[in-house]
Amino acid sequence: MLARPFRLTRGSDYRLVVRRGSRCGGARVITSMLATGESRPARFGFIISKQVGTAVVRNSVRRRLKAVCAEAITRVPEGTDVVIRALPASATASYSELAADVHRCIGRLTRVPA
Repeated sequence: MLARPFRLTRGSDYRLVVRRGSRCGGARVITSMLATGESRPARFGFIISKQVGTAVVRNSVRRRLKAVCAEAITRVPEGTDVVIRALPASATASYSELAADVHRCIGRLTRVPA
């Protein structure tokens, strides 16, 4: 599970990451990432709209994404904020499919440009 110090909690932080961060899209999720330069652990936030499904489905998707991010926290540089927006296809996706999408996007966004 993703502990509280590793989560985004303020709406202003979400807006900053989504508007100014780099973005990577997939079939099930859209990942936005912004390096803040602060010396703190990476933080993750999740956006799951009602288009994904009922409250039960949305909470299930959120819990799976939190578990994926808890595994991926070591791959994200310090001081980085990540926002993951779940698309409607995430409702029927398995844990491994969600994990593959998130890991692919994190890998793509953390690559150092040459």
